[in-house]
Amino acid sequence: MLRGRLLRLFHFCHPKSFSSSSSSSSSSSYPEIPTLYSFLQPSIFALRTTKGPQNPPPSPSPTSLSFPGKTLTPEDTAALESDLLSALRSSRTDDAWKSFKSLASLPRLPRPDAADALVAHLASLRDRHNLKRAFAAAVFLLERRPGTLSIASLEALLRAMDSANTPAPALALVRSMLKNRVFPPFAAWGSFLIRITRRNGCLDAFLRVFEESCRLVLDEKVESMKPDMASCNEVLDGCCRELGSVAAAERVVEIVSTMGMSPDLQSFGSLAFLYASKGLESRIVELDKLMDALGFSDKMIVLKNLISGYVKSGSLELVSSVILRALKERHDKSSYLLDEDTYGEVVRGFTDGGRIKDLASLIIQAQELESSQDSVGIDRSIGFGIVNACVGLNLLDKAHSILDEMNAQGVPVGLGVYSSILKAYCKEQRTAEAAQLVTEISAAGLQLDASSYDALIDASMSAQDFQSAFSLFRDMREARIPDLKTSYITIMTGLTENNRPELMASFLDTVVDDPRIEIATHDWNSIIHAFCKVGRLEDARRTYQRMIFLRFEPNNQTYLSLINGYVSAEKCFSVLILWTDIRRKEFVQFDHDLVDAFLYAMVKGGFFDAAMQVVEKAQELKIFIDKWRHKQAFMENHKKLRLSKIRRRNFRKLEALIAFKNWAGLNA
Repeated sequence: MLRGRLLRLFHFCHPKSFSSSSSSSSSSSYPEIPTLYSFLQPSIFALRTTKGPQNPPPSPSPTSLSFPGKTLTPEDTAALESDLLSALRSSRTDDAWKSFKSLASLPRLPRPDAADALVAHLASLRDRHNLKRAFAAAVFLLERRPGTLSIASLEALLRAMDSANTPAPALALVRSMLKNRVFPPFAAWGSFLIRITRRNGCLDAFLRVFEESCRLVLDEKVESMKPDMASCNEVLDGCCRELGSVAAAERVVEIVSTMGMSPDLQSFGSLAFLYASKGLESRIVELDKLMDALGFSDKMIVLKNLISGYVKSGSLELVSSVILRALKERHDKSSYLLDEDTYGEVVRGFTDGGRIKDLASLIIQAQELESSQDSVGIDRSIGFGIVNACVGLNLLDKAHSILDEMNAQGVPVGLGVYSSILKAYCKEQRTAEAAQLVTEISAAGLQLDASSYDALIDASMSAQDFQSAFSLFRDMREARIPDLKTSYITIMTGLTENNRPELMASFLDTVVDDPRIEIATHDWNSIIHAFCKVGRLEDARRTYQRMIFLRFEPNNQTYLSLINGYVSAEKCFSVLILWTDIRRKEFVQFDHDLVDAFLYAMVKGGFFDAAMQVVEKAQELKIFIDKWRHKQAFMENHKKLRLSKIRRRNFRKLEALIAFKNWAGLNA
């Protein structure tokens, strides 16, 4: 029933076949034989000679593998086959090819496993010379003994031809398969051949192979040769876009229907492009009715293809009409109406024709429709898509011309139009134009979205205009933008990179109570580390205390930054105070790095009682300490220390010193 409806709907021309209908154009537009001949030159079968130059003999066909030589015994043949396999195992390609040529001259062909292994090996090398060898051997074997080659070897050879971009031998190989009734599944060769012929503009040559494959399915019931719907759609799309042939496209639809497969949205989309590009309005109406009859309610794919087809034919009024129709029929208001490529085609079509005014009118009409669709996001509006495409095509001046035209018509400009231009200015560091545009947006009573604020703040930080970034972030908070994370990270990262910990600290203080911003220990650590890095240790200490006051829990990185900062400034007593403060706190997770840093500072500062406390903590937690580093610290700082002087002043310190030296092995 479906087939009958398709036939009645499309009024097929019923060409006899692709072979007859396209033979004349094919022979002129795609000279396959010369291309194949060129592929095989220089001949891989030519005999090497040391004699002077002679007129070269004509290149043999790939199947004329006949070589002079003496008559070989069965033992000689077996030895050659063994040599062939041995050469393949050790990757001696030239020796393997030599053995194959000798075997090919015999009435009895090489063993199937040896021949198959040779083709697979040659195809795997991917160089042009061995690809010629693989092609010639495969065609020779298909002609002489069709069942010799495995599907895997044929697939590997076609894959290599696809990579080498050689359509003529790929087509010749598949034709040889069909001629000699070797029928690997269509999936093993079809996708390669479709891709390589479309890429090289010779799909018309493939169509004859495609029709023969489908004939085998229909007439001889060879099910393995049946293409899947995705492959059929690829062929159909090639007929519509590369060939631009209505007859060929509808012939493919007829064949697909005859094989019991139904067209899908992709099929209809390709046909829609073709009919629109040819101006066949009656066919488009029929296509629309058929989709309704088949129950396709979401026609966005088809509408996108109609737009592309109308752009190609220069029917820009119809482009606008279809875009507005798509906007009305969009089921999911939160989805993108068109993709970037389609918007790009539309913009190029209008701007190349100098139709800026019409493009502005399209946006105005779209804005009126979108105003009734509350859930349409700014970046999903038609205005945003068109202007964003202008920006992406380096047509920022055209984007601004659209904006000027809309203003000239006295029409309110949607935020989607402003947004892309604003982001483009920010990206190009054109801060003056960006600031002017922000003023225009505010004057129009519009509120910037989060992505626009993010772009402005990023541009301000890149220009090291920190105060503008702070001001924008404040406006962002006051505007109740829910997502502040991106801009917050941008500001903190920029201040860190520019070594401005004082600004980091003040900025963090202003936002610490905002529930929309997730502030964690690592934010405080960044400030403390930055202060320590520039030697502002008192500010680092105050930040540490502020962090604790606000109930943020320090971690090992917090302490390591403070310890390293204090040690670098020769303020080991401050490390002693820190150690005294945290040594018994349960939340501190002492690890090797933290214990080692504390011990080094205690030894360097001469606080041996605290040093032994650190050692005891390490022993308690079973943390290994490399004593050598701390011996070095002792020798560098306390080599001239006199025990008698310490004994008179502080006996307890003497005990701690002796205990440390015993632990470190310094008494010897």
